[in-house]
Amino acid sequence: MSDSPRAVFEKLLVGMVNRDFDNLWRLYAPDVVLEHPFAVPEPTVTRGQEGLRRLLDGLREWFEMTAKNVTIYETADPEVIVAEWDYETRVPGTDKQLTTANVIVMRVRDGQIVESRDYHNHAALAQIITG
Repeated sequence: MSDSPRAVFEKLLVGMVNRDFDNLWRLYAPDVVLEHPFAVPEPTVTRGQEGLRRLLDGLREWFEMTAKNVTIYETADPEVIVAEWDYETRVPGTDKQLTTANVIVMRVRDGQIVESRDYHNHAALAQIITG
């Protein structure tokens, strides 16, 4: 039996917090569509596992994060969940820290993420980097 959307999201969050970038891509379907509508300087769409691997590779030098206040909402569609949480974020090698709110709308089919719209505060994350 495949993992539920809730279980897949929980694995995704644990993988991000633990910086398991070598394995996170396995949670996504080969033809995944991942949208970041609030990305800076403009919204982004990542398609397929290869695009996702490149995206994850770019995160390796980024932040250290802790997830707090996680709430997962089931929807009328058994493939879709909505989750909200806060990341307490620290830039490695600095004393820069911030807390950001996050929301994800995720569709999971056969235990893999097939679509995801991730709403993160990219502006705040960019500002902490440039700072």
